[in-house]
Amino acid sequence: MDNLHRKPLAQLAHLFRAGEVSSREITDAFIAQIELQDKKINAFVTTTFDEAREMADAADARRKNDTLASSIDGMPIALKDVICTRECKTTASSNMLKHFQSPYDATVWSKLKKAGAVLLGKTNTDEFTMGSSTQTSAFGTTKNPHDLKRVAGGSSGGSAAAVAAGMCAGALGTDTNGSIRHPAHFCGVTGLKVSYGRVSRWGVMPMASSLDTIGPLAQTAEDCALLLEQMAGADPKDSTTPPENVPTYSEKLEQSLGNLKVGVPRKFLDTFAEKIDPEVSRILESAEAQLRSLGAKIVDIDLPHAQYAVPAYYIIAPGEISANMARYDGLRFGEGKKGKDLQDMYHKTRHDGFGDEVKRRILIGTYVLSAGYSDQFYRQAQKVRTLIRQDFDSAWEDVDAILSPVSPTPAFKIGENLEDPVKMYLEDFFLSPSSLAGICGISVPSGKSKTGLPIGMQIVGPAFEEARILRIAHQMQQQSSS
Repeated sequence: MDNLHRKPLAQLAHLFRAGEVSSREITDAFIAQIELQDKKINAFVTTTFDEAREMADAADARRKNDTLASSIDGMPIALKDVICTRECKTTASSNMLKHFQSPYDATVWSKLKKAGAVLLGKTNTDEFTMGSSTQTSAFGTTKNPHDLKRVAGGSSGGSAAAVAAGMCAGALGTDTNGSIRHPAHFCGVTGLKVSYGRVSRWGVMPMASSLDTIGPLAQTAEDCALLLEQMAGADPKDSTTPPENVPTYSEKLEQSLGNLKVGVPRKFLDTFAEKIDPEVSRILESAEAQLRSLGAKIVDIDLPHAQYAVPAYYIIAPGEISANMARYDGLRFGEGKKGKDLQDMYHKTRHDGFGDEVKRRILIGTYVLSAGYSDQFYRQAQKVRTLIRQDFDSAWEDVDAILSPVSPTPAFKIGENLEDPVKMYLEDFFLSPSSLAGICGISVPSGKSKTGLPIGMQIVGPAFEEARILRIAHQMQQQSSS
């Protein structure tokens, strides 16, 4: 069967269950695309082709015996290289961990493996997920499949590019401050940020522990729903995961949007109007019109404290980063360097092991948590976070979901913002509010710029209402493809 690598995961799963194609054939099709394309795109840090073929053969045996493990059994996926696996090393795209081999699987990979997923390899990321473009990766920048001179976004840029280039049926990323939604927007794929606690974080290298989430990237919302059904749920190893049963997300996709109210934060958008590319504004208007045509009502809302989310995030997250990165000292974790004493060893290990962006955030975090400054910075930022969460709580009294751009611009050129960290941080001003609030959001491919670059729109929903935003995204995609 031709062009298997271009078919959505849901369609491939249907063909596989029907016996029209084998998992081995699907897996070999994606492996062929990786071998053909990844030298120029650099989406993968590590590949696991031998293991993938063994997993695919096992899936084919289950189908033959009518003992399929799940709706995604036999489907080839990739994992962001901060998700620990026993099959291959986990580097966080850092020299600090370039040889690290985990002795255990992250819970999320354990669940997907049990569901029959096939692992193709680990994808590139900004170092320890700190960045918006994969340009901080120790293993080189991932290039955008739509324009190799542009970034794929970040930090889950490798996962987004792998899906966009037809190198896997789906991929996992992490989203602390937009790191799934941002590259999904740049690469023209669907990316889901789940609510905080919806998916276990155990075995996933932490960046900012009160913000980190793990979610899927794929061609469609239906694909993301199928993956989330297998990933989500309670985990005794992660106390932030609730005990409630996981909904069957894929069964709720066709429900009407006629009773939904979708809010648009006009004042917030106006605050950043001069930074928003006209092409992004045009597609936002088109998305509003599309939702109206699907029966949803568009309502103007106000999120008065959302404009302060970026500065609050870049105080809170570095504070947590400075604590989390302390474990990489060359003794507990990391490539240790010889020194004349313990302090010298620490200095050499971290100097050689960490890149500039990681060092920058550790220094910022140590400063804002230090005596005399924690009240002035960190506690104030936490108060702002509470106000932002309260803004969303008030909004949910009037609307069911919120529509906004993902990013102010389409993908920028490689190297364009590299020397200006603040400009790079401002890529996140539509993403930070929902991240601080711990709610869910999805980036939906919604059109292209005049130069052919993908542009996504973001649908945000209340905590643990992934079914709702997946339904909205699915129906937008169904209408666009009809």
